[in-house]
Amino acid sequence: MEKTIYHGSVSVIEKPIFGYGNPRNDYGLGFYCTESSDMAKEWGVSRNRDGYSNCYSIDTSGLSILDLNSRNYNVLHWLSVLLENRTFEISNALALDAKDYLLSAFHVDYSDCDIMVGYRADDSYFSFAQDFINGAISVRQLGSAMKLGNLGTQFVIKSERAFDRLVFKGFEVASRRDWLERKENRDREARRLYFDQERNRRQKGDLYIGQIIDEEIGPEDVRLR
Repeated sequence: MEKTIYHGSVSVIEKPIFGYGNPRNDYGLGFYCTESSDMAKEWGVSRNRDGYSNCYSIDTSGLSILDLNSRNYNVLHWLSVLLENRTFEISNALALDAKDYLLSAFHVDYSDCDIMVGYRADDSYFSFAQDFINGAISVRQLGSAMKLGNLGTQFVIKSERAFDRLVFKGFEVASRRDWLERKENRDREARRLYFDQERNRRQKGDLYIGQIIDEEIGPEDVRLR
């Protein structure tokens, strides 16, 4: 199956290099893309310069794709991957216990996958995850918060053989004058919706990280579906 994907960057990248990049990104080392050209333009711009939306095609036939948004996983699997790769502020004993428990009980082995698909933890979304491990919101609230702002998902090229299938199709310039405002508005709207709809709206039966740890709740528990 052939897919069209986009990578937002400050540069035109005709040939992405396997093994190059920041290993502390959401899903570790990889080439981070999206299926939305507009989203790539938002990701490509910064306050000081314009960016680019690089376009590629990739034949995914026979490749191993690990989709963290599929029914095989829940938001805590995604969070365990994030905890493994990103730097969280561990400000209390609960957060430390949460990190240890999630990395153990919800561990995802993605060492052999070619491509990963899942949420993108932009600044606002990363703060939602931080609230969860600190016990401020429930797992239901975290799952709902990750859908705010229509950030979409990221499509991450992980293996060398997947890199070899990338075919550069061209690029579009993303003006910071046009796309930075959209990027910042999306972040502000996600935060506004979070505080209006989720942050302070506990529901009966909500599961918080303390209870998940104490009851040793695992991925198979129906309350996480």
